[in-house]
Amino acid sequence: MIRSYMPWAIAVTLLCFLPTGIAAIVYASRVSTYSAAGRWDSALEASRKAKLWTIISAVVGLSFAVIIFFAALSQPSTTY
Repeated sequence: MIRSYMPWAIAVTLLCFLPTGIAAIVYASRVSTYSAAGRWDSALEASRKAKLWTIISAVVGLSFAVIIFFAALSQPSTTY
């Protein structure tokens, strides 16, 4: 059984970074298509790419969150 990473791809698409998350979903969906057709090499390559795009999405999303957090901390207080 070849891992498709579909749950992770959906999670990072919704929670982290949409553009690269969509790429992860596309490759994750190809895993089952290729497996059903018996194209094991293509399924393994799609699984590898789904994992890669899932990791990229998580890193980019978390990086944005950290940048926004520190930017919000650096703003001067306007309450009197």
